Amino acid sequence: MVAGTDGPGPQRRTGVFGGKRKVDLQAEIDAARDRFEATNAKIEARAGRNLFLAGISGVVFGALILASLLWFVEIFAVLAAVLMTAASVELAIALRSAGRRVPLVGSGIAALGVVTASYLLGAQGLWWSSLAACVFVVAWRLVDAAAHRGARPAARLGRDLLTSVFVVLYVTVLGAFTELLALRDAGQGRWWVLGMIIIVVAADTGAYAAGVTLGRHKMVPTISPNKSWEGFAGAALTAIAGGILVGVLMLGIPWWQGLVLGIVLLLTATIGDLTESLVKRDLGIKDMSNWIPGHGGLLDRVDSILPSGAAAFALSVIFAR
Repeated sequence: MVAGTDGPGPQRRTGVFGGKRKVDLQAEIDAARDRFEATNAKIEARAGRNLFLAGISGVVFGALILASLLWFVEIFAVLAAVLMTAASVELAIALRSAGRRVPLVGSGIAALGVVTASYLLGAQGLWWSSLAACVFVVAWRLVDAAAHRGARPAARLGRDLLTSVFVVLYVTVLGAFTELLALRDAGQGRWWVLGMIIIVVAADTGAYAAGVTLGRHKMVPTISPNKSWEGFAGAALTAIAGGILVGVLMLGIPWWQGLVLGIVLLLTATIGDLTESLVKRDLGIKDMSNWIPGHGGLLDRVDSILPSGAAAFALSVIFAR
C-alpha cells in the first residue's frame, strides 16, 4: 500500500508542474503573438501597407529586374513590355470599374505596340508609336460608341476618350523611356536603369522609415493621408545620398551630377506616387488591384519609377553631352 501510494505521487506532481509550464509557455507565445500583431497593425496603419508582404513582394520583383538587367538587356526589354502591357490593362480595369469606359483590349494592344516600336526603332519609334497609340485607343472607343449608339451621353464619351489617352501617356509612354534608357549605348544604359531603381527604392525606404517613426505633419492629406513631411525629409536624405553614391561608384559621373540625379529622382518619384494616389482617390479605391501581395497592383509598385525613368533618360542624355 505504501509502495503503491508513493509510486504515483511524483508522477502526478510532475504532470501537474509540466502541464503548468506548458500552459505558461503557450500563454507567453500567445501574448508575444498578440504584441507582434498589434505592433504590425500600428505600422500598417501608418505606412498604409503590410510591410512584411510588401518586403517579400519587393524582393521578388527586384530580383527579376536585377537578373534581367545583369543577364541580357534584351530580357529586360521583354520584361518591360510585359509589365507595361499588364499595367495598362490593370489601370483600364480600375477605370472601367469606376464608370470610365476605357478600351481594355485596346489599351493592352497600344502598350505592346509602343514598347515594341521603342525597342526596334529607339526614340523615334517611341514618338511615332505614342501618337499612333493615342489615335488607336480613341478610334477603338469611337467604334465601340457607334456600336452602342445612344448608350452613352456625349459628355461621358468625351471623358472616356481623354481617359483612354491618359492611360497611354501615363503608363505606356513613361514606361517606354525606361526601356530606351536600358538600351542606350549598346545596352550600357542598363546601369542607369539599375541606378535609377536603387535611388527610387532608397527614397521610398527612407520615406517609410521616417514617416512611420517620426511622421507628425501631413504632407498632402487630401491626396495621400499617410504621407508626411518627415517622411519626405527621410526620402530626401536617402535619395541624395543614393544619387551621389550611385553616380560616382556605378555610373562614373561627377559627384555633383549624382547630387542632381538624386534631387531630380526624389521629385519625380514623389510626383509619381502622388499622381497615382490622386487617381485612386478619384476612383475611390485603395489599390489598383490585388495582383501583388502587400503592394496591391503593378502600378502601386512602379508608380514612382514611371516618371523617374523618363527623368533619368533625359539626364543621361544631358550629362553625356
